[in-house]
Amino acid sequence: MTNQQNTDQQGNQISKGVKDTAGAAFHAVHSALEKTENAAMNTVDKTANAVNGLTNKSKNKAGTPSNNSTTNKGLPH
Repeated sequence: MTNQQNTDQQGNQISKGVKDTAGAAFHAVHSALEKTENAAMNTVDKTANAVNGLTNKSKNKAGTPSNNSTTNKGLPH
């Protein structure tokens, strides 16, 4: 009976080792995906800020109202 208990215990240790390794691998992949997502969103935010800055700069140079209204002052209808 002792031999069977040792075999069962070894099997349980191997199974636990596989589960622990798989858990660590999934955790590492999840963490990497979160870091990638954060980097991508930071890039999107910076790009949006740059576009807004250029748009506002262009509007200020042209004297265009900031509410984006368009009028046809002085143009024939």
